[in-house]
Amino acid sequence: MNMRFARFLMCFLAVGLVPDAIAEDYKIGAVNAIRILEQSPQAEKMRNLIEKEFAPRDRDLVSAQKSLKEMEDRLTKDAPIMSESERSKLERDIINKRRDLKRSQDEFREDLTFRRNEEIAKIQKEIVDAINSVARENEFDMVLNEGVIYASPKVDISQLVIDQLKEKNNTGKDDTAGAAEE
Repeated sequence: MNMRFARFLMCFLAVGLVPDAIAEDYKIGAVNAIRILEQSPQAEKMRNLIEKEFAPRDRDLVSAQKSLKEMEDRLTKDAPIMSESERSKLERDIINKRRDLKRSQDEFREDLTFRRNEEIAKIQKEIVDAINSVARENEFDMVLNEGVIYASPKVDISQLVIDQLKEKNNTGKDDTAGAAEE
């Protein structure tokens, strides 16, 4: 019986000591990467840069669409009074212009997507660096990103990361101005 009591006592003490080792306090944070990407000044600069870069091509596409629309309106309006050859030539011109416009729009969309992805990759690196910096400065043991369905405001450090990015943006204006000119 002594032996049973000793085993029971050892098990009881062992179980009693385990929670002390497990219950150590951990500081855990969570970030909303989409919110950070949307609200960072770097993302705003990226949007402005891409808009400026692609504006001339966009204007050209809009102009081509207007021209095509004018040709289609002319065909609709003047078809009854046009000669067969004139009407046929205008129809071919419309088909060719429509094909060229579609090709140009597809190329524009692909180029825009590729360029946006390039810039987002650069920003994502800055975001990861900012998250790591905030985590170290605030002594977080773990920061969660994807896969978090809910994070209370108490553990959401997204605003701290956005502030860090804003601070970096304000101190690094010369670096980003040079990159925008290239």
